[in-house]
Amino acid sequence: MASFAIEVTRHALKCVSAFSPEMAGRLAFRLFSITPSRKPSNGKERAALAAAETVMARANPVTLSYAGGWVMAKRFRAQGEGVAKRVLLVHGWGSRSDYLATMIEGLLAGGAEVIALDWPGHGGSPGRTLTMPAAVRAIDAAWRHFGGFDVAVGHSFGGASLACAAGGLVCDVPSRIAGSMVLIGAPSEMTWLFKGFGKLLRLSHKAQAALEGMVVQLSGRRIEDFDAARILGVLTVPVLVIHAEDDKEVSADHARRYAAAGANVELHWANGLGHRRIVSAPPVIERINAFIHAEDRRAAA
Repeated sequence: MASFAIEVTRHALKCVSAFSPEMAGRLAFRLFSITPSRKPSNGKERAALAAAETVMARANPVTLSYAGGWVMAKRFRAQGEGVAKRVLLVHGWGSRSDYLATMIEGLLAGGAEVIALDWPGHGGSPGRTLTMPAAVRAIDAAWRHFGGFDVAVGHSFGGASLACAAGGLVCDVPSRIAGSMVLIGAPSEMTWLFKGFGKLLRLSHKAQAALEGMVVQLSGRRIEDFDAARILGVLTVPVLVIHAEDDKEVSADHARRYAAAGANVELHWANGLGHRRIVSAPPVIERINAFIHAEDRRAAA
């Protein structure tokens, strides 16, 4: 049964759609783009933020600007001497870089330099909305500031955003392709999100078309073009996809789509870890480190 807020929203959009489906679609897109509160919603999240403080305190904060706004990044210097792999790490919707503290620590211990990015409307970045084009622009800002990345690692929305940035899907932003990529619990295309949202709000056909039309206005591309699996299949860089078959937020079918996209895509199942615990699980971090440094070990051998 839908919540009272959803019922009210459905009724309001139905009334608006009666005289302007276009306006109803625009309003729905606005709702679609609003980010959750930054405040932890429960004791588990508060404990996670508290536990992350010692790791995050080691970061150097960096402000990155792009057309339309700015975001906060946190730079973690590599441990030890020698040339380190530079890793861009991005979180999922409703999260923040602090929740990836365990992974940051693991990547640093593996010998990498880590740049952790907070999306617009998340963590230390301003705003209350986030769209895929804005995420691609934020990735581009990081690329311009740091001069590129050896590895790009993204969880959930973050993984899909890295793929879309690599595919150059925002018309005025160049393709940003890391030397290798890791996608964790990531959706493989965006259409299912918009269709699901429209179904939840019971949008009319014309209002749904207007909702999806906002993607064209912001990026110059149709929503069907935001197919991360297709993009990765075209690329020649190595890609590691990590997913749990018990993920209740992003179906494991998305991981299977990635795996079927091309020979450059490797699928690793991390069953039993769901959608959120997967980013801090030691076996997952160990697998990512092995993937990141596999080429170095082959060269040394």
